[in-house]
Amino acid sequence: MKIYSILFLFLTAIVVSANAMGQEISPETLAKRAKRKNLTVKEWNVEQRTSTRWLDHLKVYDDQGRCVEEIEYAQYGQKERIVTTYGENGLVEKEVVYDDRNKVVRVRKYEYNVDGTKSKQYNYLPNGRLYSIKTYDYIFAD
Repeated sequence: MKIYSILFLFLTAIVVSANAMGQEISPETLAKRAKRKNLTVKEWNVEQRTSTRWLDHLKVYDDQGRCVEEIEYAQYGQKERIVTTYGENGLVEKEVVYDDRNKVVRVRKYEYNVDGTKSKQYNYLPNGRLYSIKTYDYIFAD
């Protein structure tokens, strides 16, 4: 019973700090994060004819339940790896994308609106040169 009250206080503190930053974090999101703390998820593919299985996807979560690494595999090995870093506000700050040889292919950096929605994504080449900018427009229909 004591662990549940500690967990409740922790989740309440997260909600209060997120609301102070102008972000709304739903109780469902907090519950999902709490379940994913220090979790590693492996997805396997199984070929029906031969029952051969191979790793398809791997996700690693940090102690706050946020995905910090995601690896996609093919039958021959690693296809792509994305390492995510988070800013002080808890939002994704940077993603580094690696290829099948574990070399940097692209670096993505993000800017956010006041309400916590993405406003821009900057895509950089491995040498640090800006490659492209993606902007996000949010249009709500009545």
